[in-house]
Amino acid sequence: MSRNFKPRGKHLIAGEWVGSEETFASDPATGPSHSFAAGTAAEVDRAAKAAEEAFWTYGATSRGKRAAFLHAIADEIEARGEAITEIAAQETGLPEARINGERGRTTGQLRLFASHIEKGEYLDRRHDPANPERQPLPKPDLKLMQLPIGPVGVFGASNFPLAFSTAGGDTASALAAGCPVVVKGHPAHPGTGELVAEAIEAAIRKTGQHPGVFSLVQSNTNEAGEALVKHPLIRAIGFTGSLRGGRALFNLAQARPNPIPFYGELGSVNPQFLLPAALAARGEKIAQGWAASLTMGVGQFCTNPGVAIALDGSDVESFLGAAQTALEQIAEQPMLTAGIANAYRSGRDKVIGLNCVRSRLASKGEGRKTGPDLLETTGEEWLSNPALHEEVFGPFGIVVRARSEEEMLEIARRVEGQLTCTLHMDEADTALAAALMPILSRKAGRVIANGFPTGVEVSDAMMHGGPYPASTNVSTTSVGTLAIRRFLRPVAYQDMPESLLPADLKDL
Repeated sequence: MSRNFKPRGKHLIAGEWVGSEETFASDPATGPSHSFAAGTAAEVDRAAKAAEEAFWTYGATSRGKRAAFLHAIADEIEARGEAITEIAAQETGLPEARINGERGRTTGQLRLFASHIEKGEYLDRRHDPANPERQPLPKPDLKLMQLPIGPVGVFGASNFPLAFSTAGGDTASALAAGCPVVVKGHPAHPGTGELVAEAIEAAIRKTGQHPGVFSLVQSNTNEAGEALVKHPLIRAIGFTGSLRGGRALFNLAQARPNPIPFYGELGSVNPQFLLPAALAARGEKIAQGWAASLTMGVGQFCTNPGVAIALDGSDVESFLGAAQTALEQIAEQPMLTAGIANAYRSGRDKVIGLNCVRSRLASKGEGRKTGPDLLETTGEEWLSNPALHEEVFGPFGIVVRARSEEEMLEIARRVEGQLTCTLHMDEADTALAAALMPILSRKAGRVIANGFPTGVEVSDAMMHGGPYPASTNVSTTSVGTLAIRRFLRPVAYQDMPESLLPADLKDL
């Protein structure tokens, strides 16, 4: 599909493009604004009922057919590549190269999940053979496997219009598991969401799926999102967003008459621990890498490394100088929405207003544009001011000067749950690193050595989650093939005739 895509401005529900009485206008960074239907509880109800109807057949489809469906979605997204790039760049202000890369990640993870389910290992099939001669009681025949849980609700993310939105990781992993999906589109990029939904619709037709297997409900209010979480036919939720919004939805999910899993990725400052030998040997290089990671995508990554902790001394001062020099070269850029830009400035000003930090570099952006901010504080101040621990979503960096190794360890112990923690170390730092490792492994879902957390590999071994508030479920990931397990549940069959067993358990 060529460029110049013009959105319909409608929802996709059970194979039909439908409107709503209420509408909202998109607010693109560049290009024309478009009108979109604003979904309500009524549209969510229709989509959830269609998903439940689809589940009776889709949940029982073979792994091969589901894999073919995922491949078809990837094909259809690629066929619309130019149009997706154009409208996504307009709506988000992200550069085309970033959009193209994210589109490749989106199709790549669809194909990875397709390959993964074809292997069948994710089913965790187990068999305990019967032993009728066992005393004092016979042993029954038991077979166990993972089954899809039912319709899943997914919330599109503001900062990833493709990889974490309409056909992103939550949708892909739910469909791979055998669960129909209802997506609540993000109002920051509704045109992008519609075009990707169109690709999924084409894949549904191409592979003969039930039309209720996927629906997109557009909305710029809380009503549709709350209705999706509370709908009795929805069996799990995938969410990527703010701590405040995610926690409110999590509470709704737990307050239901039938509580459901809420897999939310909420917030993380992704601390970097700069150990003495590494800082002395290559502090400038680490500073340059940190500045690049901190400002990637205007800092709008969940893995943005917002805090750096180091032992105080001349090497820290050199590190700060090098980081400041690198950050000064970063031009102001538009953030994803005006609301995100305003929230960034508000969060930054809140920290500065604590009077326990020193500003090394202050951004001066207006409207949607902003540049990086660099601050410093002491370990003592960081430990005594919990507000310094909060995520400021954007290119915000703060360096914490610890006065001793003991204080650095205490800072690590006081860090809340994180997506990532990083050690910058040389061989001479091994003893301190070894003391930090048990703490960091408990605090984060991914621990990194001599790297930066931005850039999350989509693979079998990736863990993208962590203790609260990084996520609402410490044992799951939203990236990588393990993400499929979120939307499965184990079922055991006792003394079941083989003719009644699921196909994947026969002949086990």
